[in-house]
Amino acid sequence: MMTRESAWMLLTEWTPSEALRKHALAVEAAVTYYARTFGENVEEWSVVSLLHDFDYERYPTLENHPFRGAEVLREKGYPEWVVRAVLSHADHTNTPRETRLEHTLFACDEMAGFVTAASLVRPSKSVLDLEASSVVKRMKDKAFARAVSRDDLRKGAEEMGLPLAEHITNVIAGMREQAEALGLKGTL
Repeated sequence: MMTRESAWMLLTEWTPSEALRKHALAVEAAVTYYARTFGENVEEWSVVSLLHDFDYERYPTLENHPFRGAEVLREKGYPEWVVRAVLSHADHTNTPRETRLEHTLFACDEMAGFVTAASLVRPSKSVLDLEASSVVKRMKDKAFARAVSRDDLRKGAEEMGLPLAEHITNVIAGMREQAEALGLKGTL
């Protein structure tokens, strides 16, 4: 049965790192914010967002991630649309994003990580007082979170048909709802 609880169990079984678990939770917070906004199935979108990187710690190379995870999901009986969404979140899989869920997952994946980093360098260490303008400013600083592709951040918003600042605002809003679980409440 495909539930958030079963997805969380699979994620925690495969992902011992608290940081990667929190990343999955941050992506889930942003993706489910959009699911509610769009009137989509929140639990289904939650499952996909929790599982998008579940295989990464065991298979961190481009040759393996998320391909090995996709194999496991198929073996466990997840529907093909879940597998396809997981594959489509990474450009190197050559799985074109077609559905609203696929575009949303891609748009929220890197942005959730960038918003997390931007939150943690604030004096408050919190997402609760972070604004989109601060995130845009950080995007211009090439040394900040240098591993994050600024092109992917912009492309995600474009694929969703949203101005960049609006997408950032939405991701922040979703993450604020889960600030405590994400470790982003800080001193506020």
